[in-house]
Amino acid sequence: MEIPERVKARLALLSAHLAVSDPVGLEQVLPAIEPWCTSSAAPHGSLKGSLTIVDERTGKRYQVPVSEDGTVKSIDLKKITTGKDDKGLKLYDPGYLNTAPVRSSISYIDGDEGILRYRGYPIEELAETSTFIEVSYLLMYGNLPSQSQLANWEFTVSQHSAVPQGVLDIIQTMPHDAHPMGVLVSAMSALSIFHPDANPALRGQDIYKSKQVRDKQIVRILGKAPTIAAAAYLRIAGRPPVLPSGNLSYAENFLYMLDSMGNRSYKPNPRLARVLDILFILHAEHEMNCSTSAARHLASSGVDVYTAVAGAVGALYGPLHGGANEAVLKMLAEIGSVENIPEFIEGVKNRKRKMSGFGHRVYKNYDPRAKVIKKLADEVFSIVGRDPLIEVAVALEKAALSDEYFVKRKLYPNVDFYSGLIYRAMGFPPEFFTVLFAVPRMAGYLSHWRESLDDPDTKIMRPQQAYTGVWLRHYEPVRERKLSSDSDKLGQVSVSNASRRRLSGSAL
Repeated sequence: MEIPERVKARLALLSAHLAVSDPVGLEQVLPAIEPWCTSSAAPHGSLKGSLTIVDERTGKRYQVPVSEDGTVKSIDLKKITTGKDDKGLKLYDPGYLNTAPVRSSISYIDGDEGILRYRGYPIEELAETSTFIEVSYLLMYGNLPSQSQLANWEFTVSQHSAVPQGVLDIIQTMPHDAHPMGVLVSAMSALSIFHPDANPALRGQDIYKSKQVRDKQIVRILGKAPTIAAAAYLRIAGRPPVLPSGNLSYAENFLYMLDSMGNRSYKPNPRLARVLDILFILHAEHEMNCSTSAARHLASSGVDVYTAVAGAVGALYGPLHGGANEAVLKMLAEIGSVENIPEFIEGVKNRKRKMSGFGHRVYKNYDPRAKVIKKLADEVFSIVGRDPLIEVAVALEKAALSDEYFVKRKLYPNVDFYSGLIYRAMGFPPEFFTVLFAVPRMAGYLSHWRESLDDPDTKIMRPQQAYTGVWLRHYEPVRERKLSSDSDKLGQVSVSNASRRRLSGSAL
């Protein structure tokens, strides 16, 4: 009799569990394995060489080394100076558009070609054939796991899915209308308090030199993130949190906590769970984006990983980073029907309307994640019903990609253009969309955190500035000061009539 694949997987997981006495001792559970891929060389080869810079201010010539990956060290430019009072050149780069503060082997993006790879694997392949829990292992440790390693990894993460009661109590004290991202930030930060054993400020700066300590925090956060997110969702609905299940996949367990109402026999729709799992894969990592940069920036101070991740989630909460898919839905709803698209397109070109979900800071081609998500839409609609806004979205994409205005500016659909439609079709409220971004991105944050701990070039991040203020002035007594302009007035803080009434009184 042939054993079904799912039974084989469960048997492998069980045997792996029985073989390991300490489920969080990941140094034994997760040994290094040989990479499956055979080529690690970049197609362009080495870019190593040097630049010759002539300073026209002084006539001096400088040789600046260029590394194999085509980078120059900004410190090498500091030696270019006009004299003793000149501190040397600085790089002025608002938004870090062309600054690489780290070298990383986690993900690769070619925005011009529309390429995204995790550890060398094309995102399209991983979305089609892998699972989020397997991809999280890949991001963390550099290679795809063997069957036994995957079973151990899945089991260990699930073992850490329970959240301390104190954290759940914090969530329950939040207002019913609290934004779930605010709840997630607070809960992730609170985990630091409940795990003082992993806090360098309390246990010493060398605590993360232990890979076992590091990996324990990784599985804790990966395991607890969906549980916290589900508790935030249920808080909005006025329902108590549901304990996670140990018999379901990562995405299935998340849906189980949202929808089971505490019924332990409940099973989420496997097709919807697979769609969510693919969405998790697509959102797991995207190199040095704003929130990942925030995580590495915070971690460089030696702060505990929970605080670093909470800060990253806080950055993701910003509407310019994590809230774009909600903006897409609002835009599509405002357009209303396919017939209104030409008028909307003209409004965008005349700068009277804003098109959300098109264009990207990195991609100057079709976002590869958007291509995958677009294909998922029909799968979801076949189960829950077709969203009429999908017709508007498809027609808007077609109109934009055939218009020279958008083509010339390299404005293509990004990951947010279709994801909001899928999330809405699956019944998630718009305010929860960014949480669905944050949960899988934990894998990216943690892989960067882990990488930074092993990077010999890691230093506390302390960017410089180009000072543009007053050069020097001296203190004046308060009675001699004059307002230089209306901008100095504290006009934004008004005194209420109640305050005036109170101040007009007297007391002994």
